[in-house]
Amino acid sequence: MIGKLILPEISELIKNNQFAVLRDSLGDWHPSDLAELIEDLPPIEQSVVFRILPPGMLADVFEYLDLELQKELLRSLGRGEVASILNGMSPDDRTALLEELPGPTTKQLLSLLSAEERSVALTLLGYPRDSVGRLMTPDYIAVREEWTVREVMDFIRSNGKDTESLSIIFVVDERGLLIDDIRINEFLLSPPERTVAEIMDRTFISLTATEDEQMAVELFEKYDRVALPVVDSGGYLIGIVTVDDVLDVVEQEHTEDIHRFGGVEVLGYPYRSTSLWEMIRHRIGWLVLLFFGEMLTASAMGFFEREIARAVVLALFVPLIISSGGNTGSQAATIIIRAMSLGEVTLRDWWFVMRRELVSGLVLGSVLGMIGFMRISLWSMFTDLYGPHWLLIAVSVAFSLMGVVMLGTITGSMLPFLLRRLGFDPASSSAPLVATVVDVTGLVIYFTISAVILRGTLL
Repeated sequence: MIGKLILPEISELIKNNQFAVLRDSLGDWHPSDLAELIEDLPPIEQSVVFRILPPGMLADVFEYLDLELQKELLRSLGRGEVASILNGMSPDDRTALLEELPGPTTKQLLSLLSAEERSVALTLLGYPRDSVGRLMTPDYIAVREEWTVREVMDFIRSNGKDTESLSIIFVVDERGLLIDDIRINEFLLSPPERTVAEIMDRTFISLTATEDEQMAVELFEKYDRVALPVVDSGGYLIGIVTVDDVLDVVEQEHTEDIHRFGGVEVLGYPYRSTSLWEMIRHRIGWLVLLFFGEMLTASAMGFFEREIARAVVLALFVPLIISSGGNTGSQAATIIIRAMSLGEVTLRDWWFVMRRELVSGLVLGSVLGMIGFMRISLWSMFTDLYGPHWLLIAVSVAFSLMGVVMLGTITGSMLPFLLRRLGFDPASSSAPLVATVVDVTGLVIYFTISAVILRGTLL
C-alpha cells in the first residue's frame, strides 16, 4: 500500500491544500503503514497528515508511532483531539505512553479520560514498572461454564468488538475466578447446544499481575500462545497479555543487551530521538572505565621494559597477541550470554562450560599459534627482520597465542556467570570489558613465556 503514494507526491498535495484527495488516498491503509509513512515525513508535515486522517483511525495509528513522535503530536493537537485519541487507545499502549511522560503531564492527560478509562489507566499505572500488570489490557472475553456454545457466540458478537484478542476465550466462575481458557476454534467447531463445561479440560497457564514481564516472555515462548490471562493473588481474572506486547518487551530487552554488550549505557529513546548530549553521557562512563583499565596495559608493558629494550622485536607481536585474546574472549562472552538469555545454560552449568571452553581455547589457540609460527618462519626465509633467533621467537609467539586464547575463552565464558551470581545482568560483561581484562593479563603471559624461552639468547 505504501507504494501508492511517494513522499514528494504527499508533500505536493499538502502544498496545494488538496487534503480531501490525500485523505481518500490514505483511507484504506493499514494503521502500521500509516504510522511508518508519518514518521518518514518532514516534521512540519507529520501533524498535517495525522490530523486529516478519519477520526476512527487516529487512535489506531497513534499506537504505532514512535514514542517521541507521540509526544510531539500530543503537544500540537487540541484538547478534544487528545482526549479522543487517549480514550480510543488500547489500555496497555496508553499505559506505555503515560509511564514515559513527566508526572504533571500524565496527571493532565488522565483528566481527559472518561471515568471508566481513567479508572483502568490508574489501575495499570499502579502496578510496578516492568511488571506484567503494565502490559495487560482489561479488554477480554470471559464466559461461564454453564453457557452453551450458542450463548458464547452471541456474547462474542455483542461484546467482542473492542476486545484486543478473540483467539482465546476465558472461562470464569460466578465470582470471576479463572477456571479455564479455550481456543475460539473449539467453539466454532462445536454443536450450538454443547455447553462450555463439556469443552473444558480445566488446564490453563496464567500470569500474575505483579510478576516481572520477563516471565510473560518465557511463557509465551514456551507455550506458543497469542494471549495469556492475568490473575491477581487470589486467582481472579483481571486482564490479558497479548503477543504483540510481549514482542515489544523482547525487542526492548534485546536492545538493552546489545547496548550493554557494546559497552554503552542503555539509551532511553531511539537513536534519532536521542540528543547528542544524551548520547555522549551514555557512552562516556564506560569509555572512562575502560580507559583506566587499559592504563594497566601500559603498566604491564612498563614492568617488562627491560625485556622490550633488549628484544625490541617482541613489541612487534603485542597487537597480535592481545587482539587474539580479546577476540576469542568476546566470542565466548557472546555465546554464553545468548545461551543464558535462552535458558540453555544456568549457574549450575558453570563447570560444564568451563571444561568445554578450556578445550575450545586450547584448540583455537593451537590453530592460531601454528599460523603465527608459520608466518614468522616464512618471513624469516626472505628477511632477517627477526634475527638469528627467529625460531625461538616463533615458538614464543605460538605458545603465547595458545595461552592468551585459552585465557580469553575462559574469561569471556566465566565473566557472565560471575555477574549473574552477583545479581548483575550478564550482558554487562561487554566485549570491550572482556578485551580490556584479557589485554592486561595477555601481556603478562606473552612476556613471561618469552622471558623463559629466550633466556640466554635475546634476554
